[in-house]
Amino acid sequence: MTTTRRTFLAQAGMAAAGIMLAPQLASAKSLNGIGLQLYSLRDELPKDVKGVIAKVSKAGYKEVETFGYSKQNGFWGLSAKEFAALLKANGLKSPSGHYGLDEYFGTGNMDEFNSYIEAAKILGQTYIVVPSLNHDLIKTAADFRSIAEKMNKAAKICKAHGLKLGYHNHNFEWKETEGTTFYDTILNHTDPKLVAMEMDIYWVVRAGKDPIEIFKKHPGRFAMVHIKDMDKANHELNTEIGSGAIDYKDILAKAKLAGIKHYIVEQENFTNIDPFVSIAKSAKYLKTKLYL
Repeated sequence: MTTTRRTFLAQAGMAAAGIMLAPQLASAKSLNGIGLQLYSLRDELPKDVKGVIAKVSKAGYKEVETFGYSKQNGFWGLSAKEFAALLKANGLKSPSGHYGLDEYFGTGNMDEFNSYIEAAKILGQTYIVVPSLNHDLIKTAADFRSIAEKMNKAAKICKAHGLKLGYHNHNFEWKETEGTTFYDTILNHTDPKLVAMEMDIYWVVRAGKDPIEIFKKHPGRFAMVHIKDMDKANHELNTEIGSGAIDYKDILAKAKLAGIKHYIVEQENFTNIDPFVSIAKSAKYLKTKLYL
């Protein structure tokens, strides 16, 4: 089992917030179509949301994927309109956001869902992405099918508002239950035209699966990918793209087969490196080595 967005991974050797950016950060090339999942900077954002967003832009990113929105607190104290203005001022777009839909999937209550739709439209997002699910909702194969059906319904609601539904995986989706898995169920029983998959490649590899084989089996389903590398010594830790154990050159060479439209860098933990330097290193590798 993996941690989820509800339980932060332990931080190892995190540099203190506010450290000055390294010189190479400001000189990083702009990366059209390559974004950053802001969860990577979850410890820094509440302290200085405006400063963090400016640094993300200076690192060369052109897109961000949001997380953690609530109608009460908005995005780190900024309303959706204020946050949209902040992104625009820094030359950033947000094609997708992570929005927890446990309440909708569990009870059918639309209150939170409606607030997410409103925020996503204000930000100009295309995808409302389910970042994870309460495991109590997916205990049995029947639960898997029920959630798949609810995803189709949620996707139709999104479509009515000019949005699309997405699903982001960890590794628990491949736990076999009654001869099937949750991931296979949602791939096989959600409408490909309505439900987009956001493959977190790191967690696929952690689950012992081959991303390319999944691309081949379900071509065109993966509108988005999360890109974070696996520390060679400790597979439970992340590292900068190109420094770890995952062969991204081979995997991302299959982007057309997969249907990838957005490449989203995410790093859930940092070891002995300032987070802003880390995201710049990953961005530079993607631009100079993978030519995305």
